[in-house]
Amino acid sequence: MKKEARKTEIKFINSNNLIIVPVSINGNPPLNFILDTGVRTNILFSKTMGNEMNLSYTRSLDLIGADGKTVLTASISPNNYLDMGNLEGISQTLLVLDEDFFELESVIGIPVYGVIGYEFFKFNPIRIDYDNGKITFYNTKALKWRPFGFRKLPMKIEMNKPYINAKIKQSKGNILQGKLLIDTGANHGLLLNPETTEEIQIPEINLETELGRSLGGDLYGVVGRTKFVSLNNLKFSNIITSFPQETDYSYIIKESGRQGSLGSELLGRLEIILDYPRERFLFRKSSTFTNTFEYDMSGITAKVLPTDLRRIYISNVKPKSPAAISGLKEFDEIIKINNIPIDFWELSDLIKLFKSEVGRVVNVTVIRYDSEIPEKSETLDFQFSLRRQI
Repeated sequence: MKKEARKTEIKFINSNNLIIVPVSINGNPPLNFILDTGVRTNILFSKTMGNEMNLSYTRSLDLIGADGKTVLTASISPNNYLDMGNLEGISQTLLVLDEDFFELESVIGIPVYGVIGYEFFKFNPIRIDYDNGKITFYNTKALKWRPFGFRKLPMKIEMNKPYINAKIKQSKGNILQGKLLIDTGANHGLLLNPETTEEIQIPEINLETELGRSLGGDLYGVVGRTKFVSLNNLKFSNIITSFPQETDYSYIIKESGRQGSLGSELLGRLEIILDYPRERFLFRKSSTFTNTFEYDMSGITAKVLPTDLRRIYISNVKPKSPAAISGLKEFDEIIKINNIPIDFWELSDLIKLFKSEVGRVVNVTVIRYDSEIPEKSETLDFQFSLRRQI
């Protein structure tokens, strides 16, 4: 903390429960970073931007992407000063990707230039209030006692990542005692890795899909529902759960001993304290705790075009989904939703709309371009009703 105190606060942008904070590096203008408890080192996505900041590098290394195959080259930049308002990071290391990686903006909807990992917060308890969009950063010696209303679970720090144990009741089979990574940088609710144990069973009702975008490529698998997850007898029911395909990276997950992870879709329904010095995970219900877990009911995967002009297009339409039946197609550019111009919509708002309420009628106006003559296009209107697919 810049000033000696028991605690201080910083504000964050809540984008579909992903925690985005502005960070200034070595006095440069602030950039958006995701607070990600699932990674160790602070990462900057752009070597070009790093060079503009005059970062110094000591050596390079190769990273394996999330798909287990893609090799990413990165440069290590030590001894950087990170400024987050009331907080400062002194002598911080940055892992700078040699090839610029900005694809996250297309799925989040706002520019994101990196992640802040365990190295920044490891000496201090941090309290994340999703309802009010603020992080409370405590002095290392503060927070000796559990705050009123909070439940407690032991939190084990292994290889610089936080883990807790939870009870998981699947749609079939016995209750699983699962070791789960706390991953604020992932937008799922619950993720289970079937390759880690035969006890994990994919639900009979499931949907093949792209599970998300990460460094090194897209993740694929299926989504289904889990009956409940219990954290110290606090139950989350009927949770949308991701089951990723096994990849070349899976051996690392197996070696960690974990069965999966808790992501922002579940963590965002809590107020949480990650007490790193005492290895405790404290939590209590937030205002959104009772909200049902829903998956996309439209069949549309929308992404932002990486241009100066704000444009959103349909990158995928699931077969037999309401959007597909209405006639919408891949690469249609959305210009209106419910007669409101797309300029007034954030991508996160569209995602919320598409999983909001069974039977809700959605009107979509698109521009459809001719694949053979790009200059040729037509404006079309479509209508469909949201319907649960899982």
